Amino acid sequence: MRFALSAEQRAFAAALDALLGAADVPGAVRRWAGGDPADGLRLWGRLAELGVTGLRVPEACGGVGGTPVDLVVACERLGYHGVPGPYVESLAVAPALLTDTALLTDVAKGLSRISVAAPPHSPYALDADTATHVFIVTGRTVTRGRVSRPVDSVDPARRLSEVSAGEVVADVGLVRHDRALDAGALATASWLVGAGQRLLDDTVAYVSARRQFGRVIGGYQAVQHALADVRVGLDFARPLVLAAARAAATAETASGSLASEAERNRTVSAAKVLAAEAAHRAARTALQLHGAIGYTRELDLSLWILRVRALISAWGTPAYHRGRVLDALTGR
Repeated sequence: MRFALSAEQRAFAAALDALLGAADVPGAVRRWAGGDPADGLRLWGRLAELGVTGLRVPEACGGVGGTPVDLVVACERLGYHGVPGPYVESLAVAPALLTDTALLTDVAKGLSRISVAAPPHSPYALDADTATHVFIVTGRTVTRGRVSRPVDSVDPARRLSEVSAGEVVADVGLVRHDRALDAGALATASWLVGAGQRLLDDTVAYVSARRQFGRVIGGYQAVQHALADVRVGLDFARPLVLAAARAAATAETASGSLASEAERNRTVSAAKVLAAEAAHRAARTALQLHGAIGYTRELDLSLWILRVRALISAWGTPAYHRGRVLDALTGR
């Protein structure tokens, strides 16, 4: 199977890089974590103008009507640049879960930001204070979420809140429920690959300039091997994420076929596990090779390290996804 992106997808990724590369994303992340979301929301609006927020919204609702592959292309670039906000929930989960035409139209326009809690896999609402709508998925039922209190997060820029079930919005059924959870896991996997790649790129730049004992530390073989291991991990994870996206697309067109749904479940879980492992290795290696400065919050590196730590368990822990792959392979 060939996993090359189309010319349009490559151009879209380049447009995202151009927009976000020219913005002070780390500054927006720090201010978001400190309770000032203004710059982050402006970024949200600019990304909406590029069609990011409407990628998975049907054309009938004013969206792009894009494929899961389009979604992972966008999420990898968003992860690379580390933008703040409930993008996974708004871009991936909401279009898979909700059928409210007016709401999806506003999502596509960037006017609505969706936060979704889906215990036990995603027990807290992300950025509920900046979201326009908060939902909670309990079983097959979607209800409006009642935000109670904030919860400590390993990543201050991912502000979490406890929510309880309120007014029932919809009974989505098992197929749509599973599709939404897999959409969240798939988007998170691609986000992890992007974050891991950013950590690798920044670390390569650092070791290429840092001198110790009279030579650039990037010239040491041990450093090169550590970075090569990170590169290999990311290069293995990326095509599996794309394979999972294609499996998700097949399941959509197969109208609820049990075989295609099972293939999507298995492949998405495998992608989430491998992406989490690759990003974790990237974060650990980046921290080691930066030395003492890598432990400081002042260095932008910390923004991606904390994001990776938070996303590893988002939309399903590694243990959950490993179990799902095992069940699929053993026929349980």
